[in-house]
Amino acid sequence: MSAPAWQKSSHCAQGEACIHVAADRGAIVLTESGDPGGAILRTSPTALAALIRTVKETQARG
Repeated sequence: MSAPAWQKSSHCAQGEACIHVAADRGAIVLTESGDPGGAILRTSPTALAALIRTVKETQARG
């Protein structure tokens, strides 16, 4: 089994703590750049899409 291919957001500036995202056997996994070997959150693509949609809607309402 190979390690996930982590991707960092293009919105993350150099040196800032960021969330890294990868696909892993049909799931989405997330980890913090400050501790990439630490806790890994595992979720479904549908649940992550719902979270992102909710965050965007909340920001749009101000």
